Amino acid sequence: MSIDIDSPQIAALREEIEELVGKMYSHSNFTHLSGLIGYKCKEYISVTTLERIWGYSTRNASKISVRTLDVIARFVDCSNWESYCKRLNEMQQRSSDVFQTAGAINNCDLAIGTRVRIAWQPDRVCVVEYLGGNRYVAVECDNSRMRPGDTFTCLTMQKGRELYMDNFTRCGEESAGECYVVGQISGLTAAEIIKD
Repeated sequence: MSIDIDSPQIAALREEIEELVGKMYSHSNFTHLSGLIGYKCKEYISVTTLERIWGYSTRNASKISVRTLDVIARFVDCSNWESYCKRLNEMQQRSSDVFQTAGAINNCDLAIGTRVRIAWQPDRVCVVEYLGGNRYVAVECDNSRMRPGDTFTCLTMQKGRELYMDNFTRCGEESAGECYVVGQISGLTAAEIIKD
């Protein structure tokens, strides 16, 4: 059985390999990869086969055998091509997910001037004040690159989820409109309204 080289699964496999060994753009890159696969998997995949998978070859092959893909899947720590596709499918299902906002701090529930304490690992803590119109200003910042006076927009804050700050602008600077993300690894460790 053979698989179409233009399939999204093979595209994902190419990307994963390039994350491990670097971009594949020359014959010597494919020679190096062939050696790495042979060393790790104890099976040989020819340089020309690898070049076909990346579209580097002039032979215009449109399919690749599952047997070859089984070996390459083992290079990225899967038992075979089928298990690689299963892992990829599980990752894609996790990458887009609906989540409950119970316990989240939503702007529609806040009055202007409400202060919210957020924290994330390892020891970052900030107090931000709601300005209205989905905008916040940092008031207090400990161990963070964020500084008092920095402003940003966001719709919701939730413990256990990363916080995406849009239109992030440093205090006193012209509007930069950057995006700043905190809690990428394990989400916010705190997101709580400060009661007076």
